Amino acid sequence: MPENKTERKPHLAIFTFALAIGFAGVILPTESHASKKFEAWVKNFCGYAKTRGIKRSTCKTAFRGIKSPDPEILPLTRYQPEFTQEMWMYFDPRVNEKSEAKGREMKKKWGSWLGRIERKLGVDRNILLAIWSMETSYGKALEKPKSLRNVFRSLGTLAYADKRRRKFARSQLIHAMKIVQSGKMPAHKLTGSWAGAMGHTQFIPSSYNAWAVDMDGDGRKDIWTSIPDALATAANLLRKNGWRTGKTWGYEVTLPKRLGKGKIGKTLKLAQWAKLGVKRANGKKFPRGSDNAVLKRFAGSKGPAFLVLKNFYVIKRYNNADKYALAVGHLADRIAGYGKFKRDWPRKYPRMSEPDRMEIQRHLARKGLYDGEIDGTIGSGSRKAIRKLQERLGMTPDGYASKKLLVKMRKI
Repeated sequence: MPENKTERKPHLAIFTFALAIGFAGVILPTESHASKKFEAWVKNFCGYAKTRGIKRSTCKTAFRGIKSPDPEILPLTRYQPEFTQEMWMYFDPRVNEKSEAKGREMKKKWGSWLGRIERKLGVDRNILLAIWSMETSYGKALEKPKSLRNVFRSLGTLAYADKRRRKFARSQLIHAMKIVQSGKMPAHKLTGSWAGAMGHTQFIPSSYNAWAVDMDGDGRKDIWTSIPDALATAANLLRKNGWRTGKTWGYEVTLPKRLGKGKIGKTLKLAQWAKLGVKRANGKKFPRGSDNAVLKRFAGSKGPAFLVLKNFYVIKRYNNADKYALAVGHLADRIAGYGKFKRDWPRKYPRMSEPDRMEIQRHLARKGLYDGEIDGTIGSGSRKAIRKLQERLGMTPDGYASKKLLVKMRKI
């Protein structure tokens, strides 16, 4: 989910690719009491919205039929994958053979539009596909009814009950009402995540108002149902935030033993890094020695090392987390045919095959612990179910899909 230059934002949480914003410790009252208080809050908020140029009729339309806060939202704010998960746990369900293959399929299907977007906005098509994958799994998440929430109820709940995010939510509510009041989209069409992120490429209302593009020329900036509009909107955000056309996000590199830890986080030109003995992991030379690059290690000395460039930080304008930007960059490279990292992440358990991961999900489903897809992707739903089963089996409830767990499952 993108942010604009004046507001830091949360990322998705209802989709497994989300960035949550932190729980403020607020407990909602009983349902009936909460409904009365919430309705009073809505009335007061409509008065506030009027001072921001929102008609009372618009505000009433936005909250029509919404009688209470959403009780599921505050627990969802606890989920922070970009900041809590180890690198391999974050990458495995997001950057894999399936997301890579689907990206190539979508590149072929939408190639004509991607070409137009590249020519108009200068952003590489593989980056746009990777963002689409990270945000909604190429739109698949939008097909799940549980994944779609009324934006006004979601943001209203946060503004009403979450002290930490109240200012953010109130601002986004005003922006969402501006979308409705301008006639860009009717209120009932504004669906999205618990944090108000909308459409295929997950834009919060303020970012939609800042960067939305009508790429298909139908007179609407429709990121919900128009793939060209959604991808062009993502491209426009990147372009407006300094995307460098024709350049990469970074390189996986190998480091000489003599290179001290003090170089981590330093910025030098690629030619200077090369003189220090830093090499591309694939053995090729750096194409532009004058480009500035920052040396980063995201998993310590046992994991891969990277030189990241300006575009890496532009991707972070979409989601201000290194894990997200690296995942987008790497998935884009894989869709383009550049392959996996030469060095894998350090793991607590060896990576399991897809058939084994699917078998774990089938066992969980038979035990009534999991009702998601049997797809081999160990996301938040699978990990939650695994923890429950591990507790039953007397194992440490860490939520990891391991061979040891699978062996135990086969015996019960």
